[in-house]
Amino acid sequence: MSETERGRIGVVIVDDDALVRVGLVMMMGGAPDIRVLAEAEDGGAVLDLVRRHSPDVVLMDIRMPTVDGLTATERLRALESPPEVLVLTTFDADEHVLRALRAGAAGFLLKDTPPTEIVESVRQVSRGMSVLSPTVTRRLIDRVGANDHGERADRARRRLAALNGRELEVAVAVGEGRSNADIASALFLSVPTVKTHMSNILTKLRLNNRVQVALLVHDARLLDESG
Repeated sequence: MSETERGRIGVVIVDDDALVRVGLVMMMGGAPDIRVLAEAEDGGAVLDLVRRHSPDVVLMDIRMPTVDGLTATERLRALESPPEVLVLTTFDADEHVLRALRAGAAGFLLKDTPPTEIVESVRQVSRGMSVLSPTVTRRLIDRVGANDHGERADRARRRLAALNGRELEVAVAVGEGRSNADIASALFLSVPTVKTHMSNILTKLRLNNRVQVALLVHDARLLDESG
């Protein structure tokens, strides 16, 4: 990507609130390694902007009048070389956020997140990391627990059957909200080995990030069994 080649992270901002967009542009403008490539007030304009500017990260609002951020995220992640999507929301336990995460969003931020954290989150997702704390991950997962059905659990278990024993152990640990260092300690592995297992897990399950792994493990109800 052109901006990446220059050592800068290209960002597209999508939000129907002009004041929010202005604030985000100001935040990003203060970071020497980040450049805002374009803005949009609706999710319907995102695909065209992404094709035109090839951003590394899209900051995506959820609630927009024509095409919402969930639909836009699903469309973006279906691209051959999609940008990372960081969802913006006013609710930290919104079931809509779960849909975005399942679609492949790298995580989400509350709109009242301190500017320095928003900027750092953009940097993290540009490097392929997820910005979702273990506590928030578990709270989001618990939000859908009451709505889980046997059919979803069966589908999740069939997908997880592609993993070998050690990979499954790592996946369950991710579902518990553990960091790579915590997983390494618990399973008597090195951190590089855990990272290798994580890469294999994502490839075998055709997932984008560890948040999706955590959701799949929860869907399979493996956390209950591990406890």
